Amino acid sequence: MADDTSRDRAGVPPAPRPARLFTDRDLWHGGEVDLDAYRARVGLEGALPPTRDTLRAVQRAHLAAIPFENLRPLTGEPVRLDVPALVDGMVRARRGGYCYEQNLLLAAVLDRLGFAVTGLAARVPSGRPGRPRPSTHCLLRVDLEGRPWLVDVGFGGGGPLEPLPLADGHQEVQGGWGLRLDRVSELGGDEWLLRSFDGRAWRPLYVLTTAAMAPQDYEIFSHHLSSHPRSPFLTRLTVQRIGPGVQHVLTDTTLTTLSPHGTREEQRVPVREVGSVLREVFGIELRAREREAVEARVEELAGV
Repeated sequence: MADDTSRDRAGVPPAPRPARLFTDRDLWHGGEVDLDAYRARVGLEGALPPTRDTLRAVQRAHLAAIPFENLRPLTGEPVRLDVPALVDGMVRARRGGYCYEQNLLLAAVLDRLGFAVTGLAARVPSGRPGRPRPSTHCLLRVDLEGRPWLVDVGFGGGGPLEPLPLADGHQEVQGGWGLRLDRVSELGGDEWLLRSFDGRAWRPLYVLTTAAMAPQDYEIFSHHLSSHPRSPFLTRLTVQRIGPGVQHVLTDTTLTTLSPHGTREEQRVPVREVGSVLREVFGIELRAREREAVEARVEELAGV
């Protein structure tokens, strides 16, 4: 008897199995990375085989050297996500970037080093029950040693310092910061909640899905966040750097220093010293006209 799935029940022949739909499989364009320049920028030396130790070293080095920041959209500068532009901005010009810039640069680097990379998306909780935000955060999955790992260097709210196993209920401490990953079903799909411990309580960072994303998807999201008039990246200066035991956050003219133990220190920064703080605290090198543009925009937003 013929299988029901192959029968022609309405005069329509059985459909053949589809061929590969996407012919361009070079998603991350690792060949376009200036690997020597990147290694010098983040301070990586020696051989970098595609191993767990290398993945950990690259993520830590990237986070230590390249801060999260939104200077380009804030000042009206276009945000380009092609690999040469990412290298020019974050490597050669020694600037930072937001999640799409950061993690797409990292994806290209990891691809060049021989890692298997998949792009993912996540939504940051809004704090309003029943009103989820869109999935506008970019992060990566790396399949290594027979298991999937989450890798993220672009979450400005204090994400992981090292690769995190994609495992339900996994909890660990990285550089003093507590992290926990749980499988949830907020919208009925394959969703995972990442939380961090702020010294007093667990707080949600984002909810991610395991559906694969292409760089073209991120282009659409990035355009929205860098151009929509209500985007937080256009309405306030945000610069962050997190490392073992300390996180620095500059929001307009407020510099905040946080620790994994819950301590918090705030300092007011005069507008005309914002450029100095960007250089001294975050390692962002601005040319004179760039510094003037940033400080003028902060002054406008602050109403000074």
